[in-house]
Amino acid sequence: MKKLIVRTVILLTFLVAGLFWLAFFSTRPPLTIDPKTLAGDGSTINYCELPVLDGTGLLAADIPKGNTPGCGYDHFPLPILAACTEPLPPGAADIRGLWIGVTGNVGHIERIEQCGTRTVVTASGIIHDYGPNSTAHPNTDDTEGGVLFTIGEREYCPRTSASMIWNEGILDFHVFGWGPKVVRRYPDGEQVVWEYADGSVTRMERLCRLPTEHQTPRPRGRRIPLF
Repeated sequence: MKKLIVRTVILLTFLVAGLFWLAFFSTRPPLTIDPKTLAGDGSTINYCELPVLDGTGLLAADIPKGNTPGCGYDHFPLPILAACTEPLPPGAADIRGLWIGVTGNVGHIERIEQCGTRTVVTASGIIHDYGPNSTAHPNTDDTEGGVLFTIGEREYCPRTSASMIWNEGILDFHVFGWGPKVVRRYPDGEQVVWEYADGSVTRMERLCRLPTEHQTPRPRGRRIPLF
């Protein structure tokens, strides 16, 4: 029995160490977002004027995948799907636009883009892009954004990967693309509801312009200096 306990402890130790290495030290996905999109200023856009999804422009698969530079962008970028006009698929609700939390996570701001079966959520320094694209895997192979620790000048935040699948008008986020649902987004009247795995529920209302204080994201995470 003692040997079994020791072996179990050793196995669990290696498993935890492996997951920690994968989350914080594995090679980050290449930055595939269009540099002009990342360098542009997303605060200049009127987000109440949405693109018409009439199929006359680019398809979702024609546009490079958007993802987060490092552990977070330094300013709110331009929309990734601005030139895309592919119609939404059956079962997908139109929740495009700029949204601000009015209950739950009050003050949280996020931009939601949709085109075809592709969805991009930009918020709090991160860009999560799921769906067909011209440069990378469809899953949001990206980062969580919160910096746990630093080594010298380098920041370390955990990697994430998820899918965003529409299910009868609800956008479900699945861990690793196939795992359990951790986030749900869906419209409710004039609001968008954001449900998180911790049980929190945030209701969001539409904004036309990005508030000045959200042009630069606030640093997130504990940022423990190791060396």
